[in-house]
Amino acid sequence: MATTTGLESLVDQIISVITNDGRNIVGVLKGFDQATNIILDESHERVFSTKEGVQQLVLGLYIIRGDNIGVIGELDEELDASLDFSKLRAHPLKPVMH
Repeated sequence: MATTTGLESLVDQIISVITNDGRNIVGVLKGFDQATNIILDESHERVFSTKEGVQQLVLGLYIIRGDNIGVIGELDEELDASLDFSKLRAHPLKPVMH
């Protein structure tokens, strides 16, 4: 299956997930199944705002249903560590409309 092949290389790597409802969740990919349900460890949600910096809400071990995933991407840890999230401002993502 094409989706499984792409995710296999990301196991035990830090990834960023954008959900269909506009959430940005970052964590270590621990596993997935044929429906692209994923398990993240050491995860947190990044909440964006135009008025204040990015809030990072700790989630810990977290499962995301495959039908709620919009985008999965590998995270550049070096670049991510260099960002000052307290100074970043952005509009929150809007939910996907079907």
